[in-house]
Amino acid sequence: MSNMHLGRSAFSYRNFRLFWIARMASMLSQSSLVIALGWLVYDVARRSMDVREAALQLGLIGLVQFVPMFVLTPLTGWMADRYDRRLMAGWSCVAQLAGAALLAWLVHDGRGTLMVYFLIATLTGVTRAVYRPAITALAPNTVPRALLPRAVAANAVAGRIGAILGPVLGGYAYAVAPYLAFALSAALLLLSSCALFAMRGMERQPFDRNRHPLRQMMDGLTFVIRHKLVLGAISLDLIAVFLGGATALLPVYARDILHVGPAGLGNLRAAPAIGALASGLWLSWRPLQGQVGIKMLASVAIFGIATIIFGLSRSLLLSLACMAILGAADMISVYVRQSLMQIATPDEMRGRVGAISSLFVSASNELGEAESGFLAAAVGPVMAVVLGGVGTLAVVALWARWFPALRNADSFDHEPARAPVS
Repeated sequence: MSNMHLGRSAFSYRNFRLFWIARMASMLSQSSLVIALGWLVYDVARRSMDVREAALQLGLIGLVQFVPMFVLTPLTGWMADRYDRRLMAGWSCVAQLAGAALLAWLVHDGRGTLMVYFLIATLTGVTRAVYRPAITALAPNTVPRALLPRAVAANAVAGRIGAILGPVLGGYAYAVAPYLAFALSAALLLLSSCALFAMRGMERQPFDRNRHPLRQMMDGLTFVIRHKLVLGAISLDLIAVFLGGATALLPVYARDILHVGPAGLGNLRAAPAIGALASGLWLSWRPLQGQVGIKMLASVAIFGIATIIFGLSRSLLLSLACMAILGAADMISVYVRQSLMQIATPDEMRGRVGAISSLFVSASNELGEAESGFLAAAVGPVMAVVLGGVGTLAVVALWARWFPALRNADSFDHEPARAPVS
């Protein structure tokens, strides 16, 4: 590592400041939209369905957002390495803005139906398939490599600030007037796209234009499979959040178990982000030193334990505490995963590797929402959450055994691995 940048903050670089604003605004928007759309779909469904059938609709919302990610990610990852990442992320925000504005109009005029909401959720999944690999690969281009771990932590803080305030703003705006939550989401996406379009002059590694595009798309997957440290970190986060995704069922808990309404739902949704923000701020000031792999495994285990206790809780205060602990543990896991992935991956492949990571994140979030909804429909929401936490603990034990490279990872001070050439 070069020492000339170590005393500087990532925020001393203009492009990173703009990137951070764009990241925070988009996360505020997405978090607000998720909370509002989840409550809207569940509330509309409960007018004609019982609890389990309505919970199934929440699962379907997650599924229709995941399918476009699964189909389009290889293409959008390749695009993020070939084309301007800044413009890809910016125009995808504009497209998401159009969807949020359409939702605001439909809800305001009372013209929406479950089918229409599912269609808009599907289109949102398409736009996020473009946004995620571009924004993931863009971050390392905004600061020198020596500052990348600090930038990762600061970037995560932006995401967590968005995840804290977004649900609160969305929940309270929905309580005032449902359409306001979607209008707020659209306004925030406008800010995000403007910040992205204002970024200038970022250095990029040359892209090999002689290889066939299909082979280039496969290079990202080949790199992840061969690099056991990256594979272990990404897949651990995938399986743990997929199984332990209690957040997908928060509308059920808020409405039918804790009885706290849409405002309480916003507080429950924000609690994980509050815990994550606290740990993220600490990590941006004091990055992890030593045994980073063990610390990641321990944080995922804590995530599973907090999920189990939340599932059994009937107290709002205990539930909020569990969600905050869960979020703090998840923040550490995300920090380690992103730092290892960004530092180990050559810049010319970050779009494609970031696309694989985005697909894993989408699987753990959107597909995890579908799994939680389907399992809740089968065994009830409480048992679904508890079983997810137990499964997370089992995964930690298995990954510690199957991925010794992850278990033995001691620091982030690695040179980027070579890109596949076969």
